[in-house]
Amino acid sequence: MTARWVVDVVQPARDLQVTWQPISLLFKNDPPKDSEYFAPVDHTHKLLRVFESINAAEGNEAAFQFYWEAGRNIHHDSNLYVEPATLLANAGLDASHAFAYEDDAWDSIIREKMDIGLELVGADVGTPIISFGTPNGKIGIFGPVISRAPQGEEGLAIWDAMVTMSTMDGFWELKRTRTEGPNFGERP
Repeated sequence: MTARWVVDVVQPARDLQVTWQPISLLFKNDPPKDSEYFAPVDHTHKLLRVFESINAAEGNEAAFQFYWEAGRNIHHDSNLYVEPATLLANAGLDASHAFAYEDDAWDSIIREKMDIGLELVGADVGTPIISFGTPNGKIGIFGPVISRAPQGEEGLAIWDAMVTMSTMDGFWELKRTRTEGPNFGERP
């Protein structure tokens, strides 16, 4: 939802250049192999390997197309274990990247990039993480965690408030208990 908000509302209105980076919930949460959580995060971790293969060969925009296609399949179509070859074909990307799914050589790159994000926000967070430059250097925040992608002026107001709060000395956190699940809206 956060990516959709950034892509649909914030990026065009604020002329942002977005660089998409991985965060592996397999690495972050280290679930036991016998837990029900392991299989889905193992699969999405392996999709991150494909993402990084695309990013290395074809760049940020192509990697984003893969990410967006994965989001459509997983969140809108409830196809939790979609095959990388399907995602690549649907995104119009080279099928050869599918090899990366089983190639753990990509794990060090995923961990390195993930660690850069966590270094900006701390280890006691999850996803999403947003980072941006300020006059005082690069900062990062966890969130926003949203159940719907805000649109129009509301979406821009949330962005502007987030930037203001996160650049204020001494500001750390806003939180409340979620009372609804994600509403993914129309399939992008």
